[in-house]
Amino acid sequence: MSRIGKKPVELPSGVTATVSGQTIEVKGPKGTRSFSATDDVTLTVEDNVITVTPRGKSKRARQQWGMSRTQVQNCVTGVTEGFKKELEIQGVGYRAQMQGNTLKLNLGLSHDVDYTAPEGVTVTAPKQTEIVVEGIDDQLVGQVAANIRQWRKPEPYKGKGIRYKGEFIFRKEGKKK
Repeated sequence: MSRIGKKPVELPSGVTATVSGQTIEVKGPKGTRSFSATDDVTLTVEDNVITVTPRGKSKRARQQWGMSRTQVQNCVTGVTEGFKKELEIQGVGYRAQMQGNTLKLNLGLSHDVDYTAPEGVTVTAPKQTEIVVEGIDDQLVGQVAANIRQWRKPEPYKGKGIRYKGEFIFRKEGKKK
């Protein structure tokens, strides 16, 4: 039995969910998200509670049970609170700034990096060494943050680069004479 799958997803006030076939659409104050479940699970909405139940006892049905419930929970969380990833920039001369909808990054490369965020995600730079990625889609927010981090990953000797806020970088000792 899936411990995660057994828990029902509660709908907060101001959020509505409709099921049509295997697709659930969740509407809230921040927008609309939808999720299409596989044929291995059944989605039901009653009394402001969404329940996910497996069809049968196959291994695949049990795998999809917990995953589908988590996806539905992410839809509900996204339309109510949204998701947020924070990045820190460390290194001499490394900085970020917003110019309209484009994030300009100075990362010690021969050129500046211009990153335009996809639709549905907002990128802000409150300080020159901080980047905040926000949106209602957890997967898209994480992917945008990973794409920005990819330009200059933190290196293990000096720790310079773009890292997630609170990320620990294992430091190495340099060469010894």
